[in-house]
Amino acid sequence: MQKTRVLIVDDEYAIRRFLRTALDAHSYEVHETATGEDAIIQTINIRPDLIILDLGLPGIDGIEVTKRLREWTQTPIIILSVQDQDNDKITALDAGADDYLTKPFSVGELTARLRVAMRHVHHEEPEHLFVSGKLRVDLAARIVTYAGNEIQLTPTEYDLLKVLIQHAGRVLTHQQLLKEVRGTGYQTETHLLRVHMSNLRRKIEVDTSNPQYILTESGVGYRLMVDA
Repeated sequence: MQKTRVLIVDDEYAIRRFLRTALDAHSYEVHETATGEDAIIQTINIRPDLIILDLGLPGIDGIEVTKRLREWTQTPIIILSVQDQDNDKITALDAGADDYLTKPFSVGELTARLRVAMRHVHHEEPEHLFVSGKLRVDLAARIVTYAGNEIQLTPTEYDLLKVLIQHAGRVLTHQQLLKEVRGTGYQTETHLLRVHMSNLRRKIEVDTSNPQYILTESGVGYRLMVDA
């Protein structure tokens, strides 16, 4: 079986060595580089299946690398960075990154995010039936049930859940969710998004203070949890 090719882009040798050791142990084929410019060249040459990208690179930074890559490839990009400000995460995700991990991070968390990213590559179109725990969503029939009981959602609540399912396991920014559900021109209505998300949670979560399905990425957006 062909190994999954991962390109590591980080200017810190110690980080690259740590990632190479960890990913080698999980049977990934690892390539690496220290600059944004070479990351673009290597992406062209080796066609990686996944890219792990630092933001603080010499020359062109990770945000610019992401923007340039997104002009011609949809290869999943996982950002790793010491920059943990909400604006940094939002900028990276809006530029086209698939996910964002803040250093330090665990190998288990990283490999789980990589598996989620690869699942989206192999299943670009979601299955018509989404099942997670007691939650079951028939996207074809637009029927949502929890523990066998049908749940009545408003059109906006259903649309939010559908978008989260289409990107299950990945964090979506407030702006991305609003654009998907409401269209362009509504990206500043985050207060309405919070209201709709709160209502949706009350209908599908047993304990809204400790949600099982829809997790809040503080200051950034929301993530629908799935088994990686």
